[in-house]
Amino acid sequence: MAWVYYLRLVDTKFQADCLAARIEEGTLSLSQRLPSYVGVYQTRKGRFGVKVFWESR
Repeated sequence: MAWVYYLRLVDTKFQADCLAARIEEGTLSLSQRLPSYVGVYQTRKGRFGVKVFWESR
């Protein structure tokens, strides 16, 4: 089973891209392993968020 985690919402796409890059590089330690997918999305209200997918082992 796999989970998608939706992280915090930010006001600009630049902030979301920076957060996503930190997660991909592993400098923001949310887990012991690197995620298989990190994506930026936009809500209906215009804010941006980051979603992360870790595969289960």
